[in-house]
Amino acid sequence: MTAKDVYSSLGEQKKRFLSWQVRTIIVTMIGYAIFYFVRKNFSLAMPGLTAEYGISNKSFGWIIFAGSLVYGFSRFINGYVVDRLRGRIVMALGLLLCALANFAFGFGVDFSVWMTGVENGPKMVETLILVMGVTIILNQYFQGMGYPPCARILPHWIHPSELATKMSIWNCSHSIGAALAVIVCGYLMGSLGVNMSGNVDVVQRITENLTSNDVADAAAQALTYAEHVGAWKWCFWVPACLAVAGAIFVFAGLRDEPKDVNLPDLPDTGLGGYDTAKDPKTRKKFELEMVWKNRWVWTFCIANLFVYVVRMGVLDWGPKFLTESRGLSITDAGWTVAAFEIAGIVGTLFAGWATDHIFKGKGHRMCVVCMLGAAMFMTIFRFLPASAGLTVTAAVLVGAGFFIYGPQALIGIELGNQATKEASARANGIAGILGYIGSGISGLLVGYVADLYGWTRVFETIIVVAVIGMFVLISMWKAPRDGYERASKIKYE
Repeated sequence: MTAKDVYSSLGEQKKRFLSWQVRTIIVTMIGYAIFYFVRKNFSLAMPGLTAEYGISNKSFGWIIFAGSLVYGFSRFINGYVVDRLRGRIVMALGLLLCALANFAFGFGVDFSVWMTGVENGPKMVETLILVMGVTIILNQYFQGMGYPPCARILPHWIHPSELATKMSIWNCSHSIGAALAVIVCGYLMGSLGVNMSGNVDVVQRITENLTSNDVADAAAQALTYAEHVGAWKWCFWVPACLAVAGAIFVFAGLRDEPKDVNLPDLPDTGLGGYDTAKDPKTRKKFELEMVWKNRWVWTFCIANLFVYVVRMGVLDWGPKFLTESRGLSITDAGWTVAAFEIAGIVGTLFAGWATDHIFKGKGHRMCVVCMLGAAMFMTIFRFLPASAGLTVTAAVLVGAGFFIYGPQALIGIELGNQATKEASARANGIAGILGYIGSGISGLLVGYVADLYGWTRVFETIIVVAVIGMFVLISMWKAPRDGYERASKIKYE
């Protein structure tokens, strides 16, 4: 049965089913995009925090590392939670808690001053780093309540034969959210705050902070940052307000499974004995065979670690290395990283289409092509001269973004196929742990390599990681399209 007529067996219910399918995709897309507003805002705030308080790349690296590990484990834990609670409840609650964490982060300096009794100096800055770390870690745990509900809900509404195409459309929520976040926060950083450029002491302090962190054109950039002192706080408060509205929208608009609106299950996605005997023992056996003993699930999860080192190395640190290494303004850096994200949207859509129409649903083969492309464009970026200019720099990053987001999207999609709709969230939970270990490694690696050896070595490291990830994915070239046949053969005692 082809993807075109796979829903025909639903009869009179087909139109209503497809209407709810579209609604589910749109609501989860918007909801998950908003999660990125209360997550990627930190990337745009980092340069301002360095300017005003002298916080180093290594300190940011440790915060990103710890937060990434917490996020990965949160996705794993919430992969189990959504099996017992409604996914829409978990997702809406996650957005509300992220909003609270972001409001708190915006008041981080006030908390630090209150705790230390001083308004500046090493003691206050050390306390601020601690406050930031705790707040980011909490925020990252709440962030882990966003993807697992989507990973479980969408395979209940989309047939495996077109899961790559339609979930690649859904996966654009990552890039849409991140792109809009960096554009909005870049605007806030360049428009709000208090103009202290006439205060010699403030300008001198910012210049010293930038110089001690090896920022290019420190004196010139100090004047820019002095014009918008405290603007970074709005990078947290504005997205927090949006997250509150998003939580209400998700709770009102989402439903977990077709049966919740009196619709039949997806055709051709039966799970053998699991469908008729969902007792705890059966669930445990199913999970053991489809997740923990599934070679293809583990290969995808390991590959995810390398994919995230590459992706987050560019996304988390993009605004910083573009301002410090290439001398771009924070606004131009925000637009450049946004272009990277927009290219990711196009690349994600192409990767999904190519998986279903060229590779016959075998997304692991498309992932190999994408990792090769990412390595090639990052190599070009490595050899770009500092004088290349904004247009050329952005063009090369656009090429890298086109390829980097393919594997990031397809691994989650393919895990939904290999582990089936019932174990998708749990398989993606493992991938989340390894992916965000990769993200954490990326934070530490980039922070230390940038401080010790410079940004050129950072690019070289990202290239090597991309090549390793490509070879991991090549090892599963002959894997099947999905795991439904495997699931139907499980023997339950």
